[in-house]
Amino acid sequence: MKFNNKQVILFDLDGTLIDSAPDLALAINHMLTTLGRDTFSDDLIRSWVGNGAQVIVKRGLCGKADYDENIDPELFEKALDIFLTFYAKNLCVDTVLYKNVRSTLKILKAQGYRLIIVTNKPFDFIDPILVGLELTGLFELCLGGDSLPERKPSPLPLLHVCEKLGVTVDQCVMVGDSKNDILAANAAHMQSIGLTYGYNYGEDIGEHKPDVVFSDFADIVATFAVTNQYDLVD
Repeated sequence: MKFNNKQVILFDLDGTLIDSAPDLALAINHMLTTLGRDTFSDDLIRSWVGNGAQVIVKRGLCGKADYDENIDPELFEKALDIFLTFYAKNLCVDTVLYKNVRSTLKILKAQGYRLIIVTNKPFDFIDPILVGLELTGLFELCLGGDSLPERKPSPLPLLHVCEKLGVTVDQCVMVGDSKNDILAANAAHMQSIGLTYGYNYGEDIGEHKPDVVFSDFADIVATFAVTNQYDLVD
C-alpha cells in the first residue's frame, strides 16, 4: 500500500519508537517498595504500559491491568508522586530505540515529511528522552498525555495536530503499536500504520483495522517513498 499526498506523520512514543518498559518497571517497583508493597516482574509491568502515568500507577497499586477505580485518593497521589519523581531521574537507564527507528526517522525527515510525537506519556518526559536517545531535531511538535484535556484513544490530540500545523486529516498518517493509537486515528478519520511489536495488551493490532501493519519500523519508508537510496542499518 502507498500513502499519497501525505505531509505529516504522527508517531506514538512508548512501544513504537522506544522500548521504555524496563525503566517504567523500575519506577513502579521503586514506588511499591517505598510503600511497603510487593513488587512485580518486568514482564507483567510491561503489559500495563500504554495508557499514561496515572493508569500504570493504578495498575501497580492493584497488581493487575483491570485496576480498581476506587483506589484511596490519598494513597494514589502519594504513589503517583513517588513514581513520577523516580522515573524523571531514570528515564534512559535501560530504555532503548527499537530497531531501525533512528535511521528511518532521518530518512522521512530528509524526504520532507513533518514528524510529530503524540504520546500518552506526560509531556515533561518527552524531551529528556529524545535528548538521551539522540532523537533531537527530528520532531516539529510533541504532545504528551497531559497536553490536552483528552488523550488517545480520543481523536482530540490528532485533530489538534492538524489544526496546529494547518493540514487536513487526509494529509496525515498515525503510526503506533497500541489499539489506543489506531482507535484515535479511526475516530479522527485518519489513516494509520499498526506495528506488531510494542505494548498492545496481548492483542493483535490488526484487529483494530489500521490501514497497514508492519513488524519492522523500516518498512514504513516504502509506504511513503516511491524510491529510496538510503541505508537502513542502525
